[in-house]
Amino acid sequence: MRRLGMVWQLPSQAALILTSVFATLVTQAQPIVPGSSPTPGELNLQLSLPSPATEKAPALAEPKPTPSGVVENSLVKVFSSMRLPDLTKPWAKQAATEVTGSGVVIEGKRILTNAHVVVFSSEIQVQANQEGDKVSATLEAIAPGIDLALLKLDDEKFFDTHRPLPRADKLPEIKDAVMVYGYPTGGTSLSITKGIISRIEFTTYNFPTLGLRIQLDAAINPGNSGGPAVVDDKMIGLAFSHLGGAENIGYVIPNEEIELFLRDIADGKYDGKPGLYDEWQPLENSALRPFLKLDRNVQGIIIRRPFSSDSSYPLKEWDVIRKIGDTQIDDEGMVLIAPNLRVNFPYLVQHVVANGKVPLTLIRGGKEIHVDLPAPTDYPLIIRDWENQYPPYFILGPVVFGEARSPTITSLSRASKGGDWLLYLVQVGSPLIKKFGEKQEFPDERVVYISSPFFPHKLAKGYANPILKVIQSINGHLVKNLVNLVEIIRDSKDEFLTIECAGRSGETLVFPRKEMIEATDSILTDNGIRSQGSPEVMSVWTAHATSSDR
Repeated sequence: MRRLGMVWQLPSQAALILTSVFATLVTQAQPIVPGSSPTPGELNLQLSLPSPATEKAPALAEPKPTPSGVVENSLVKVFSSMRLPDLTKPWAKQAATEVTGSGVVIEGKRILTNAHVVVFSSEIQVQANQEGDKVSATLEAIAPGIDLALLKLDDEKFFDTHRPLPRADKLPEIKDAVMVYGYPTGGTSLSITKGIISRIEFTTYNFPTLGLRIQLDAAINPGNSGGPAVVDDKMIGLAFSHLGGAENIGYVIPNEEIELFLRDIADGKYDGKPGLYDEWQPLENSALRPFLKLDRNVQGIIIRRPFSSDSSYPLKEWDVIRKIGDTQIDDEGMVLIAPNLRVNFPYLVQHVVANGKVPLTLIRGGKEIHVDLPAPTDYPLIIRDWENQYPPYFILGPVVFGEARSPTITSLSRASKGGDWLLYLVQVGSPLIKKFGEKQEFPDERVVYISSPFFPHKLAKGYANPILKVIQSINGHLVKNLVNLVEIIRDSKDEFLTIECAGRSGETLVFPRKEMIEATDSILTDNGIRSQGSPEVMSVWTAHATSSDR
């Protein structure tokens, strides 16, 4: 890169390299997994990825704890054919990737597994332990945030001989012996590993979803995903990840989170977990208490930044929350939920929420007050995860517009010289970086960007490669999201389309409007593209306008 005054500009050759890097990354991408927004201290956390399907790999020697026929009979191996989105060709899907994971039979003639085992799957099959036949399955429900998914089988006779695995109705104790069942990489037959429960925490899964998480020292490897962790022949949770760079630190989704998921989807739709999204800090520093004029016996946490600045919002800056429900919060923001178990206080939201609100007791201006705080099931991120949905796109002339998703940015961190490109986006002030992790300032706010290089065409001659450029406005109209961009173009009567890009780099793109529209069909045909846009976008493009209007 060369520095031009105070503006960083991406040279044309560097832009071509970025395009190549981005495209190469897409073809080498691992199956998408939750955890794309790691929390401090968890940057090495790795999901126990589904392993590449291996039909004839030699079986390796396996540990020999005392196995249970009840558990083995309820266990299945999951075969998934994944077709992930193509980041630089949003009209297409990546080539199928064959992966395997694990699953367990539960009540209702269903199979429970991890979301990252079956996300974007075009075909799913399951195979019972020590059986040769595979049974086709369909995805009934999925919750990428908490990494759970539910499968239904095409042939329910399978369940005549494979019964649900009983689930424990309470959390295990620290130091309890636990066995993990599954089909990890290194062999094709069932593997059983043994360890102890070492830690139970309430922490981030896939931001903004929080949940209980069990840590154990049994080996959990790629392919173990979706297999049960068992204490005394009862499932205590589902294996889903391990800590990268460490030995025998694995993680399990406990039954409490599984029960919440199953209750949520009972109506046929997954709504999400209720949560508190206000920023808070501990009441530990000695200066805070006299600053807030608090008695020495007052414990709790301080609201640093309320989720909403609206005057009707129940929380204000510097409020001190003492209790959630009837439970006292300590100065570290922890609550005691068992004789030897403290967790972060937001854990109790899922226990005390009623009608979408959580009762809190707090101190404000020296007085104790009670409020009911909204606990929404969704955090309105500007740049969201894929959530098992292919991202929308729209093609006009040689330009491909898309809406940014979190893998758009996080995938760059895994690319060759990806750090350089992320630094470039920071230096030019790209909204892809500035808006990442931020909540919407208005409903349906999204980041619209150019997701691909220009298609070869005379209309694009003289312009630099625009990949990853964020669209700020078209003909002076601020672009709120991709649907809004399509509406602006659809309703325009101007001779030219003037596209302003956000940030301190790039060009203002000017195109003749009618020629762009007229060239689109031939460009789609030349490049073998079936549709000008995703269905939700095309319904807007074709509404209230005819070709003669354009």
